[in-house]
Amino acid sequence: MAHVDASSEAATAEARPSGGVDVLIAEDSRMQAKMLERRLVAAGHTVRWAENGSDALVLARQRRPDIVISDIEMPVMTGYEFCKSLKSDPSLRTVPFILLSTLADPIDIIRGLDAGADNYVTKPYEPEYLLGRMESLLATPLQVEDEAESVLEVKLAGQTFRVRAGRQQALNLLVSTFENAVAKNRELIVANQDLSIARDSLQKSNSELRELNEEISRINAHMVRDLEAAARVQRSLLPAEDMTLPSANVAWRYVPCQGLAGDFLNFFPLDEEHAGLFVVDVSGHGVPSSLMAVTVGRFLVPKVSDSAVLVRQGPDGRPVIVPPAEVATQLNRLFQADEFSGLYFTMLYAVLHLPTGRLDYVSGGHPALVRVPGDGADLEFHAAEGFPIAFVPEIEYAQQSLQLSPGDRIYFYSDGVPEAMDAEKNPYGDEAMAACMRAARDLPLEESVASLLAAVETWCQPNGPLDDISILGLEWRPSSG
Repeated sequence: MAHVDASSEAATAEARPSGGVDVLIAEDSRMQAKMLERRLVAAGHTVRWAENGSDALVLARQRRPDIVISDIEMPVMTGYEFCKSLKSDPSLRTVPFILLSTLADPIDIIRGLDAGADNYVTKPYEPEYLLGRMESLLATPLQVEDEAESVLEVKLAGQTFRVRAGRQQALNLLVSTFENAVAKNRELIVANQDLSIARDSLQKSNSELRELNEEISRINAHMVRDLEAAARVQRSLLPAEDMTLPSANVAWRYVPCQGLAGDFLNFFPLDEEHAGLFVVDVSGHGVPSSLMAVTVGRFLVPKVSDSAVLVRQGPDGRPVIVPPAEVATQLNRLFQADEFSGLYFTMLYAVLHLPTGRLDYVSGGHPALVRVPGDGADLEFHAAEGFPIAFVPEIEYAQQSLQLSPGDRIYFYSDGVPEAMDAEKNPYGDEAMAACMRAARDLPLEESVASLLAAVETWCQPNGPLDDISILGLEWRPSSG
């Protein structure tokens, strides 16, 4: 399977900024890795990134990092396994290692000690706190100790762990764990205080509470009706069942995980020779995300005016199609407004020239476009770098181009496909998605899209998908002659 990715290798090869350090990140979430990388680069550091512990270990052996920041739950090789492998390498043993995770059980801390980690930071975290932990670790370099004199057995939850006691590593990790515990304890104290105040208030105003509950029930019933109506409006903005394009077959599936979705997709003719298509995925869930998705969808319509986003009135009065990169840049300016309170969205938007098969597209932090060649060659992932829309103000987006051949298929999809989880929280993943597309390449496009959705839904059993799913497939079939 070919991967075409506009990576940041050039930035990695640059000279280290003055005062900065070489940071290696292991994180399977591209979004979280990019956000952390941006913070670290702004602080003057050089950053390398790998999607799992195995790839990160290769990078570490290629060039020794000054510090490692690793997620725990990753495919191929977990953060624990990565840490243990790195600490087992004599040339890398003293590299400070920070574990990032939403886990917070004592046994997870012991696993970190057992792996040789130097610090443990619980997600979510403040970037300044993480930078402070980095500075503290770098200011107290580790010393190689005699393991025979410092190995202790720790028994917890029926398991035995062998950890090194007395090392600066263990002290750093335990101190960071204590800081996390103190923060959580403060939150618990505040919550208990709030609960005590609320309990006293309830005891004094039971009758008012009953009236309030009745009012809430009435409001909830009204809200349910409003949400059902909003969901119907959202569905009405999706492509019409009889929508077709000349020289192209199109198929799609749209499955909200709740009544309202933060995903949105559409395709439409822009003029007699061009078609537009997009998939949008708004951060979060619920009404605010759905409202933003619908608002974005209303902007991405092929109406012609001086202020339109996709097609504008030219100086000669004829419509002019706006390039995809300019569309993304304009949307980024429009959606910096405060009314969306921090929401952002990823987007893949493309313009297809129907007579020639030229596809111009732009990505705002969205999963890669997949191309399935019509000649039987293996499929390709085409990723375009770019921050999500409304995430960073005043940036320009880069445009990519792809030449389709007759019979080629392209697939747009939201992250609800590769990141769909099974009962053990394992993601469906790009490899499984690619295998499904290969198996369905000889089926009609409609059946291939339906088979991908069915595969994802089967993977998510018995709980079903926990995120919205959007799939948009297009097959270029130019008219002969």
